[in-house]
Amino acid sequence: MMNANFSVLSAKATQPLVGIELGGTKCICILAFGPDELVAQEVVPTTDAETTLGAIEQILARWWRTHGFRAMGIASMGPIRVDPKSPDYGHILATTKPGWPGADIAGRLSRPFGVPMAFDTDVNGAALAEMTWGAGRGLTDFAYVTVGTGVGVGLIVNGKPTRGIGHSEIGHIRVPRLPGDTAPSACCYHNDCVEGLASGTALKVRLGKQNVSEIAADHFIWDVVTDAITSMCHAMVCMTGPQRIVLGGGVMEKQPHILARIEPALRHSLAGYIELPADEPYVRAPQLGNMAGPLGPIAMALALEVEREAVGAM
Repeated sequence: MMNANFSVLSAKATQPLVGIELGGTKCICILAFGPDELVAQEVVPTTDAETTLGAIEQILARWWRTHGFRAMGIASMGPIRVDPKSPDYGHILATTKPGWPGADIAGRLSRPFGVPMAFDTDVNGAALAEMTWGAGRGLTDFAYVTVGTGVGVGLIVNGKPTRGIGHSEIGHIRVPRLPGDTAPSACCYHNDCVEGLASGTALKVRLGKQNVSEIAADHFIWDVVTDAITSMCHAMVCMTGPQRIVLGGGVMEKQPHILARIEPALRHSLAGYIELPADEPYVRAPQLGNMAGPLGPIAMALALEVEREAVGAM
């Protein structure tokens, strides 16, 4: 089992792993052997690429001198190039965040240290963390959804993040708007994608600078959010059939009533055509809470070690 291999690797390791989660609002750097063995953690605000990456470089250099680390995981906001054969592997692509398109994340942060490096999206990292230590343990097909500054989905199929021409961008699938919803989209690419309608950024566009936690639970906006997320989950169930869907992120944390609305709405939407597991909740909160994201790159680095050890044993 994957978890057993992780335990063996962690038990015999003398140096920790380093993980960097680059998010739209903040970046979390963590030095750890696992979820119960955190050595250090620091937070860097996400501003422009040069300032943000420069601050992370200083943290990594200091940890390298004081502790050392045996491998690195980088879980980045997207879209990013995840094909190692591409000349712009590890770069940010056409993000809506100003100043970040083209930034070399993987190369700049890993190059000075010469240790094995795993690179993926922040939501794929969070999904792998939940599959290693949290709500996805024992599963092979799993979806981790974060509703925060943006809407992202870590989609794991047959034990691995989906690949093809790139990683999944399910937060940008287009969904029907509710009747009467004519508010502008927060996405500069799509007028009716999930991120443009239901993210924290979308809420600010719709409602101004009002704090998300202060919006009443019966406000119409939560009907919009619930409908958009339900439509997205319906599409995922029909496309890849995840064995479980987890919903996290700042919006979900500050408005916990949304979670309870999603599964009944999803079952109604599927209308019995696809049967969801009935013995336990299918849509649930992350078991790791707000640590799923920071632990994501640690899980990625551990998975890389397992893979490299398996190849070496062949």
